[in-house]
Amino acid sequence: MPGIISVTPVVLPAPERGDDLQVRVSAPLTGDDLPIVVLAHGFGGSMSSYDPLVDFWAANGFVVVQPTFLDSKTLGLTPADPRYADIWRFRVQDVTRVLDDLDTLLAAVPGLTGRASLDRIAVAGHSWGAQTVGMLLGARVLDADGQPGPTLTDPRVKAGVLFAATGFGGDDLTPFAQEHFGSFMSPDFERLTTPFLAVAGDADQSLLGKRGPDWFTDVFHHSPGARGLLTLAGGEHSLGGIHGYTSTDTTDESPERVALIRRVAWAFLRDALGVDDLPWKQAQAEDLTPAGRLEVR
Repeated sequence: MPGIISVTPVVLPAPERGDDLQVRVSAPLTGDDLPIVVLAHGFGGSMSSYDPLVDFWAANGFVVVQPTFLDSKTLGLTPADPRYADIWRFRVQDVTRVLDDLDTLLAAVPGLTGRASLDRIAVAGHSWGAQTVGMLLGARVLDADGQPGPTLTDPRVKAGVLFAATGFGGDDLTPFAQEHFGSFMSPDFERLTTPFLAVAGDADQSLLGKRGPDWFTDVFHHSPGARGLLTLAGGEHSLGGIHGYTSTDTTDESPERVALIRRVAWAFLRDALGVDDLPWKQAQAEDLTPAGRLEVR
């Protein structure tokens, strides 16, 4: 595997946020015109999470940028913090800040300035991170009256990957989720037009949703920008352990599943960002059973 370089933390001042934004930037040691992917962690994670994805993507030609959101366990915010109810909004703002300050972030990595392509930017996120970056792809949040909120689509983002993105809200949520998370777990996908790949596990039974694993495919079936759905046989919410090599909370540990996910997602992003369409064509032609299946549009 080609060598990579990773710099952490790169700190972006954010006085109105209450905590400056800490970011990790990883990139291959060689190569030019490198596409960029901003990777959003799930609840409690940090810029140090998702090494199984980061190592592979960076070693295979991507600059990977990872912000640490306010819900990270490394920051220790509690529900008593006045920012807590708006963390989902801060998350979206954090990704936007990263996009605004890409020059600063790239300059923090020795030898990276001038090697990345600011015209080839993608976003990817897992779980709550998928909800976060989905809004930059065009998803909106329904208000208490069922009306879609503002569109936060960012034209700089050309593609995305949504890992275990939760589905529709309302009656599809458990009473607990409606009470505590209903303010943001109520998506509208009608304007999610930016091309994306959805990844879901067919054994992902959420404690927040009343439906079965099909809940995590709503974003694919109801978004104009959906280009592919990778469904993992036996995959639960951690999708085999994409959030860490040695994470003790992985319930469906499978290095083979992780390897398939990161490779197919990498292939999709290369195609969607106009780098190279051959790996994506090969993935579509490949028989992925029994590990999973790939549905494309």
